[in-house]
Formats: sequence, C-alpha cells, structure tokens
Amino acid sequence: MSHDTNTLTRKAYAKINLGLDVVRRLENGYHEVRMIMQTVGIYDVLTFRAAASGIHITADNGELPLGEDNLIHKAARLLKEEYNVREGVEIRLEKHIPIAAGMAGGSSDAAATLLGLNDLFSLGLPKERLRELGVRIGADVPYCILGGTALAEGIGERLTPLPPAPPCVLLIAKPDIQVSTRYVYEHLDTAGVWRHPDIDGMRLAIENGDLSGVTARLGNVLETVTACRYPVIGRIREEMLACGALGSLMSGSGPTVFGIYSGEEQAWQALERLKGQGLAKELFVTKMGV
Repeated sequence: MSHDTNTLTRKAYAKINLGLDVVRRLENGYHEVRMIMQTVGIYDVLTFRAAASGIHITADNGELPLGEDNLIHKAARLLKEEYNVREGVEIRLEKHIPIAAGMAGGSSDAAATLLGLNDLFSLGLPKERLRELGVRIGADVPYCILGGTALAEGIGERLTPLPPAPPCVLLIAKPDIQVSTRYVYEHLDTAGVWRHPDIDGMRLAIENGDLSGVTARLGNVLETVTACRYPVIGRIREEMLACGALGSLMSGSGPTVFGIYSGEEQAWQALERLKGQGLAKELFVTKMGV
C-alpha cells in the first residue's frame, strides 16, 4: 500500500473456490455454504483520495455501473454513516478482475474500500470489525478482507484461516458470457444435489500440503446449474484437462473456469489452445496467493 497523507492505493485480489458446497437454503433467501476460498494473483487497483464531501467513483472500464448500487459505493457509504465521517472521498478503480465472473471482483473492491478508508480516515478499526461491516454489503466481503486460503461457513461470513494451498500454476479462463449469481442460486435444487464436495478432505489435503489431494477433491455444486445452461464451461474444463491440468473447476457461480497445473509451460500451452478455439477471451496464467 502506498500513500502520501491524503491519497492511498490498495490492491483488491480475486478469489476462486477450490470447493463450494451448499448445505441448505435459509428462510431469508440466503444459502448456508461450506467453501474453501483461495486468493489468486489477479487484482484490481483502487486509489483513494480525500475530498471535501460525497463519494465520487471513476473507473477505467465503461461497463461498470458506478452509482449507489456499486459495492464500492455501498462500502464507502456504510463506513461514513457508521462512524459519522464528514469528509468525502474520490475513488479511482483500475479494473483487471473479470466482471460477473464468479471471482468476487465486486466483493474484493468493497473489501479494499473498507480497508482503504479505514486508513484514509484514520478510523483504526480492527479487521474483525471490518468483516462484520462487510457481511452487510455481501457474503464474500468478509473473506475478501481476510484473503489467503480459508474455510468459509454460514453464508460465507464464518471464516477459518488455513495454511497456504500447495504451490501450483493456475490457468483462469472467463468465457464471454455474464452469469447472475442470483439466477444460479435460485435455480439450484438443494435437495437434488447428489454429489457434495469433500470439503473436510480438501481442508486436510491443504493442511498436509498435498496438491493431488486438493485436485482430487475439487467440487462446486453450483456447476450443475451454470454448466447445464452454458455448455462452454464443460468444454473449457475438458480442454484444460486434455492439456495436462491436474484438475479443473468452475469458480463460484461461474462462468470462470480454472485449471491447476504443476508447471507453467503446460498452462501457457492450454491458454493458447483455448484462445485458438475461441472458448474464452479473458485468460490469465497466475498462481494461488498474492
């Protein structure tokens, strides 16, 4: 984080889900989940500058609505209202995380806003408090404040930090479709899910540094909904595996798919192949962690 007295910059890292299980639907419309969350090396950059009043957001990406429904705006407004902050803020967003991709781009930007404004306004709030505020903005926000490798339970707000996932290379592919998280959850038949990912086994594999144990247990119950609607997801997974991926999975509610490789060369070969077949435009070779 770099800053002079009234400007500071923060990176907002994307996440993938190594495992995503939905336990049940709750009365309030949310779902109870058990997930293994993992930060990856793709990030947005947010710059915060003190202003006389108000919340002003600009972005380098014209696709993003920047009004009051934007999660950055919600995070800034929540912090200002909760702590009676009179000053305003100008926020500049440089977007790299794919949009509506199942990688928590919006939640991560909101988390970076809470962390950044906590510093900019010298509020001195502990991360625990920021996580409590974050869940009011979105279920993934508390995790994005924590980062790293973690077990997320409840609606995503109950977090248990885990050791870093075993070293590997990631290929991330976002096909040219937008998926609504709400649509996916609304169409998930929780009673009809017959194969639940082994979240506890995944956690043990991570604690033991066992990469093959991790890749053997990749699972996401939301894939049943999204992959049925968009066959390109299954095709990307097949291509990644054909190019030597140890495992491949859709992240979150999709449509982003990631492949785990033991070396960079195979990951780059797979990237060229996916690009050549026109299966995905947004492609990244990166790693787990930051």
